[in-house]
Amino acid sequence: MDKEILLVVDVVSNEKGIDKEIIFQAIEAALATATRKRHGGEIDARVAIDRQTGAYETFRRWQVIDETRVPDEAGEEGEEGEEGEDGEDVLIYEYPERQITLTEARQRDPDLNHGDFVEEPMESVDFGRIGAQTAKQVIVQKVREAERAQVVEAYKDRVGDLVTGVVKRVERGNVYLDLGSNAEAIILREEMIPREAVRPGDRLRGYLREVSSEQRGPQLFVSRVAPQFLIELFKLEVPEVGQGLIEILGAARDPGLRAKIAVKSNDPRIDPVGACVGMRGSRVQTVSTELSGERVDIILWDENPAQFVINAMSPAEVASIVVDEETHTMDIAVSEELLSQAIGRGGQNVRLASQLTGWELNVMDESQAEEKSEVEARELQVLFKEQLDVDEEIAAILVQEGYSTIEEIVYVPKSELLEIEEFEEEIVDELRGRARDVLLTQAIINEEKIGDKEPAQDLLEMEGMDRELAYQLASRDILSMEDLAEQAVDDLMVIDGLDEERAGSLIMTARAPWFAEEAQD
Repeated sequence: MDKEILLVVDVVSNEKGIDKEIIFQAIEAALATATRKRHGGEIDARVAIDRQTGAYETFRRWQVIDETRVPDEAGEEGEEGEEGEDGEDVLIYEYPERQITLTEARQRDPDLNHGDFVEEPMESVDFGRIGAQTAKQVIVQKVREAERAQVVEAYKDRVGDLVTGVVKRVERGNVYLDLGSNAEAIILREEMIPREAVRPGDRLRGYLREVSSEQRGPQLFVSRVAPQFLIELFKLEVPEVGQGLIEILGAARDPGLRAKIAVKSNDPRIDPVGACVGMRGSRVQTVSTELSGERVDIILWDENPAQFVINAMSPAEVASIVVDEETHTMDIAVSEELLSQAIGRGGQNVRLASQLTGWELNVMDESQAEEKSEVEARELQVLFKEQLDVDEEIAAILVQEGYSTIEEIVYVPKSELLEIEEFEEEIVDELRGRARDVLLTQAIINEEKIGDKEPAQDLLEMEGMDRELAYQLASRDILSMEDLAEQAVDDLMVIDGLDEERAGSLIMTARAPWFAEEAQD
């Protein structure tokens, strides 16, 4: 029987590629389980196999329990691990068949302590006669755990890489890939390119986005829709990218339909767009084929955000562009005949350009852009005339020079205002003085509105809240989270600068304790 154990270890280890020590441990666990079952499951047992000869011994064991640490009221029968004052688990003396008091244990060995084990030899069960099903289950479980550990170890440093496998099966839109060496990956339905036909036996490539150490189910999660998948494919097809001569600085995709990537050359002799397109479009076509015909636009990156957006709007030509850094938006004007091309089917072109550049883009035709610009200019002129008490001519000059707020007139260097041809030093000083008076008056009004009412600490520290808004709420008798929770969105719309979305979010955050109490009840 001793040799039979060694034979089983060798066979399973060779077939599964699992370390022999893991198989030995599995057999020891199976033998210990069989021993416990023979004695009604009440005792505890340990089996030790000699790794050289296959001979094994069985020991009955008792855990040492310090009776002075047992709580007055023990928990339910079968519980272990109540927490003591020192934070350690308190083992409850509930199982005389498996536990022994510290006093009794020290009569055998004075060095024993709480949590140690007392062991004595007992009759071993026959390896060939133990419950076959039990042994099989334990061994299979241990082997699977070892295989999972091997997979995690092999792939944990490959997150972000491309992986290739053979489709094993397709279940409910989820695709399972065999990567070889007992490694299986899953491409979830939402990570597959829409309308992509996949059959068992097909070779499929994907982007390894996550390696999970879950005990059950697939551990390798692959994506075919991630923008990084597109980038990795270009690294594979374009040697200059792999060598670092060309950088891919971003990608945006509408999977299976269209994509845009931003490229930059680190070598002035290399055209990054031409290199990625390839001879007669061979390189970009190879990538497109891998992505089920997804059309890819190669965009030249530019450090100037406006120029980058103009490039990203390709193939549409931009007539003019207005940048608003405060709201991180750009208004893009195109000729009327190119408007539909600039927007794209279902807004696809402008959406991808927005994702690629990180700017919110508003596309309009030239007449709409001109009309919007005129309306905004008139509004600014009225603002400057009323707040600075100047005539229409000076207000118009400020707008033409690009000034859009009172703060800009106060805080830009005086030299910039003096560069305006129509402005002399006396006019500049007067304008800056009036602008300061306007800001001071606004600050005083805001302070008076707030008054002496103080917001509660929970309102000040609430997620999504800032100090200024908290004081504005307090001025309207909304002093705590509880007060805010009782409001409706419309009640908060009187507060300047607060939109419906943020108001709703703040109210729901304030109501979170209500929902928590309901769930507890």
